[in-house]
Amino acid sequence: MRRNRSLWPAALALVCVATACTRVSPPPPPEAGSGYPARGAQLIEQYGCGSCHTVPGVDRADGLVGPPLTRFGARSYVAGELPNNAENLRHWIEDPQSVEPGTAMPDLGVGPIDAQDIAAYLLTLD
Repeated sequence: MRRNRSLWPAALALVCVATACTRVSPPPPPEAGSGYPARGAQLIEQYGCGSCHTVPGVDRADGLVGPPLTRFGARSYVAGELPNNAENLRHWIEDPQSVEPGTAMPDLGVGPIDAQDIAAYLLTLD
């Protein structure tokens, strides 16, 4: 018995060290550091998003067909379907019909890099 007791402190120390080594900080949210908001604002104008949406900070973006995108970064959902984060917003911008079949939001042929930058801009609007 005495022999087992002498091993207990060493075993406990080993478990504590192993456990401490496996603790890591959680990764940053997907929107952290991804995309260029200033370029996104230019792309919103280029793709003509403002013909349907009101978008603060974008010239001639005062459309009334789709919902206004004011305070978009503070919203809970994208298209009422997906939690509002950079990845989901990029997906919506690239392929809205795959998120909500039959939506009035057209597929504008936005590629992944452009969608990332547009999402980065919209997420600054809070």
